[in-house]
Amino acid sequence: MVDYKNTLNLPETAFPMQANLAKREPEFLARWEAEALYAQVQEATRDGAPYRFVDGPPYANGDIHIGHAVNKVLKDIIVKSRRLDGRHAAFTPGWDCHGLPIELQVEKKFGKVGEKLDAAAFRAKCREYANEQVERQRADFKRLGVLADWERPYLTMDSRFEAEQLRCLGKIVQRGHVVRGFKPVHWCLDCGSSLAEAEVEYEEKKSFAIDVKFVAADGADLARRFGVADAAGAGFVIWTTTPWTLPANQAIAINRDLRYALVRTQKSGLVVLAAELVDATMKRWDDVAEVLATVDGGALEGARAQHPFADRIVPVICGDHVTLEAGTGLVHTAPAHGVEDYVVGLVYRLPVDNPVQSTGVYAANTPLVAGLHVRKAEEPILAALEERGALVKRATLMHSFPHCWRHKSPLIFRATPQWFISMDAKGLRAQALKAISETQWIPNWGEARIREMVAGRPDWCISRQRTWGVPMAVFVHRERQDLHPDTEALLARIADKVESGGLEAWFGSSPADWGVDEAQYEKCPDTLDVWFDSGVVHQCWFKALEPELLKDGVAPMGDMYLEGSDQHRGWFQSSLLTSTAMHGRAPYRSVLTHGFTVDEQGRKMSKSLGNVVAPQQVTKTLGADVLRLWAAASDYSGEIAISDKLLTRIADAYRRIRNTARFLLGNLHGFDPRTDLVAPADMVAIDRWAVAQAAALQVELAKAYEDCAFHVVYQKLHNYCVTDLGGCYLDILKDRLYTTGSKSLPRRSAQSAMWHVLEALVRWIAPVLSFTADEIWQLMPERKGSVFSQRWHVFPKGADAGALDWPRLLAAREAVRKALEGLRAGGQIGSGLNAEVGLFADAELGAALTSMGDELRFWFQTSEAHVQALAAAPVDAQRFDLEGVGVLSLVALPTAHVKCERCWHQRADVGSHAEHPTLCGRCVDNVSGAGESRRYV
Repeated sequence: MVDYKNTLNLPETAFPMQANLAKREPEFLARWEAEALYAQVQEATRDGAPYRFVDGPPYANGDIHIGHAVNKVLKDIIVKSRRLDGRHAAFTPGWDCHGLPIELQVEKKFGKVGEKLDAAAFRAKCREYANEQVERQRADFKRLGVLADWERPYLTMDSRFEAEQLRCLGKIVQRGHVVRGFKPVHWCLDCGSSLAEAEVEYEEKKSFAIDVKFVAADGADLARRFGVADAAGAGFVIWTTTPWTLPANQAIAINRDLRYALVRTQKSGLVVLAAELVDATMKRWDDVAEVLATVDGGALEGARAQHPFADRIVPVICGDHVTLEAGTGLVHTAPAHGVEDYVVGLVYRLPVDNPVQSTGVYAANTPLVAGLHVRKAEEPILAALEERGALVKRATLMHSFPHCWRHKSPLIFRATPQWFISMDAKGLRAQALKAISETQWIPNWGEARIREMVAGRPDWCISRQRTWGVPMAVFVHRERQDLHPDTEALLARIADKVESGGLEAWFGSSPADWGVDEAQYEKCPDTLDVWFDSGVVHQCWFKALEPELLKDGVAPMGDMYLEGSDQHRGWFQSSLLTSTAMHGRAPYRSVLTHGFTVDEQGRKMSKSLGNVVAPQQVTKTLGADVLRLWAAASDYSGEIAISDKLLTRIADAYRRIRNTARFLLGNLHGFDPRTDLVAPADMVAIDRWAVAQAAALQVELAKAYEDCAFHVVYQKLHNYCVTDLGGCYLDILKDRLYTTGSKSLPRRSAQSAMWHVLEALVRWIAPVLSFTADEIWQLMPERKGSVFSQRWHVFPKGADAGALDWPRLLAAREAVRKALEGLRAGGQIGSGLNAEVGLFADAELGAALTSMGDELRFWFQTSEAHVQALAAAPVDAQRFDLEGVGVLSLVALPTAHVKCERCWHQRADVGSHAEHPTLCGRCVDNVSGAGESRRYV
């Protein structure tokens, strides 16, 4: 008995069906590192046009979370896909290493500066801690398959970076953007420091909401203004949710364009309120009022009132910030505790009296609350107001309030002497807005978001009162508090010393060491805001690591920045402002924003909810490629959902893609493209069509990668593997691959098409499924270099749809599939080869079907297929109206013919050859004859 199995061309590959990613990916990483793969790729792509991706630095504190993973994977996909375009794309990772969170970690172990460690030793411990965190995070980022210059990252604590940061400060000072100011800033009582806008988050807070009466200092004057006979005892009533700021009150603000009423109330006597708010206020006070007179707000400007508990008279002033949205239409004004108060105070030259010290304790000369902490001062203030008859109404209010992003504690506004980058002194705001309009924003709503923030933001406070940070290395006049006239040159000298000797070159020096008169100038004790650190990455990392790329000392413009949506108020903005202040342009050509990760219900990740998905756990179980595929499949323009269920679904999609690659590899066994590649003109029609389809898809994928539409890449890739390849082409191909001669034209034609598809597919998936692409690449015939240094596959000319009407053929195939499924469901057949079909079609559809001749059965994967005119269709035929391509009726029946042992087709000629009694005629020809020929399928 002949064993015909040995005459079949069965798949053979070392590419396993079970990926076992969690175990095998670390082995790939070890090889990548041993081969210095990143350096190899950079060398191989060196001739390409540069693509400069600038990595936003994560903070060097704590293990990476799923948001970090999304961020780095998206960046890696972009850089790898740009190499497909022929670009020389570097990926230099970085870390943000200064700032309070690291100080707090060191304080936990060693106490505050001066307890166990002096300032220099404390900074050394901060540096040591930051290095440890960088190592931990670097290992996790590598595990994600991110191909980057991991051995040469930029660190904001690198002395070269710190030095260049001081040079950047010098340039911004030289251009006149840095000013000294005693202004109110967000102040965290727990940090003991001012905060940047990006360090502030808004949470709900329960506050006192009080109405306070400031009695008019001159009743006769007030009566004259309202045109009434008497206003003795009348008072201006303000409404505030920050009673602790009342000791610093310097004025009462009204709006000159609103109407104000003098009102007699039953409970509170004569009061002044905004006329439009009288009814609402009386309802809130549970009181009754009689309006005696009304005037425009401008008529009240210059009136005076007695502070309710401090020994001072305060003026009534006018400000556009006063509205009717809440309260009484009169605003308590403390220039030391609010930006709007400060701005209007400048107009009226109000004192910027800040009674609150950096510890949160009131100064000794503060009336009523001297020596108290602001968090304990409100009850005594309320009690004093009530005792003096000034507390008209006391209530509580839940409202959105600024909180420290680190401590989650409510902030205060507190005026302190600080250094600012002015938004308007030298036109920085206007320049930044222009730069925004010249930048590509992905998604495009990012432009409106950052434009609104920059248009309305206050000056940027760049000084901090910290130990661990880059110093504000300037000298300040002891009396005038302005900068030394040679500040830019001094900063350049200090930078050179810092570059060679580290930060202690500044911290351990005196003014005399720099040739500065110590009698007139003192060293600034502050450090720079950490957002300034990361904000000058666009200049500093190039200077630190790639100085040869600088032109006239200026770093090249970055092609893309990519971070989470919170960075419109953070890194995107600090980078924009520093670059515009230095160079008059944005540091980036395009900016991509991604959303935050949430669970399937849209909830934030929370340990208490138990919905946290750790990237380390995913790589240990499913593997990094599954995590990468999930990141690519998600629409990053909004919130990005993740859960174990979603990851399982993605893992199934990964297996579909992997199995497609495995089929291609398995059937390319023994194929050498140097000798066996068939030109399109000689290919079987379906192979030529498949190559054309792949070439067309590559154009779509290249566009999706270019547009950073990675979810589109995923959708098209997955659909191609499942439907176009797995559900059609490769399924049809099996018969020809397995049964025709191993070196025959029909088989070599199929292998040639598959080689083109695989050469393209491995490149398509490389940016996303990096480990899998590399694994495939190692097993491909005639591979050269790394898969990550390849450009898009070049498809041969002449691959096209040919003369066959593929849309009609595909529609008819789908109709036959449905009919066969009905037979299968009824238990009449197992596979399509157990059936034969009779097709009855209209003229155009019939012509498309008959064009395949006897090979039509291979298209339908049935043992027999015949075509007749639609009019000949029997009554019991199934009718299909194929939209846009014609009408088809068909009859699908189980075939009565015997099954060929070798190809499993059931044919009438099985057994017609005595020497091969179990084979059909074509199998006999393929085993012992000249072999069958194929033209179409």
